[in-house]
Amino acid sequence: MADGEDHPRAKFHAMTDGTPEDWGIIAGASVEFGRELPTRLIAHLNLLKGDCGGFAIDRLDHSLQTATRAHQAGEDEEYVVCALLHDIGDILGPRNHADIAAAILQPFVSERNHWMVAHHAIFQGYYFFHHLGLDRDMRDQFRGHPDFEHTAKFCHVYDQEAFDPNFKSMPLEAFEPMLQRVMSVPKRSIYLRAPAAAAS
Repeated sequence: MADGEDHPRAKFHAMTDGTPEDWGIIAGASVEFGRELPTRLIAHLNLLKGDCGGFAIDRLDHSLQTATRAHQAGEDEEYVVCALLHDIGDILGPRNHADIAAAILQPFVSERNHWMVAHHAIFQGYYFFHHLGLDRDMRDQFRGHPDFEHTAKFCHVYDQEAFDPNFKSMPLEAFEPMLQRVMSVPKRSIYLRAPAAAAS
């Protein structure tokens, strides 16, 4: 059912008129909406199906293959979810897809994995930028960063390898429980209360 059909709604028409009761209603609805994020992510991943963009496999297959390779190599669930979602921005942000994926993941993953997703497009460029007249060593501007090797490994071992039409990937449904566990409860957000200071 559509939000608001059988749910209480705030009374204000401008935020300046909002009351604690209004914001209690909105906060409650926000929690419920947040719990449904993994379901919306699955739906959006399915938009990648059939879009090959000139590659040997479509974008959904690439995402599944990247995540499957990471899972089979023993990476933890958070990393596998990052691998699954790393190209989810391709549909709405083809010129900055890594930024979109990183923004979605940021509240739920470590800073290290967030940095990896945010920068993977530049690091992935090492494998093809020179064919397009671009600088394949663009990633070198980040050399010395604590997460440089972490990101280089993701691109080399999982991402750039994941265009094989003969590879048997796990189905999208197999990743749904991981998405539920990683993406249901944010670790950091401006909408989370800071933990209370310990009494001295």
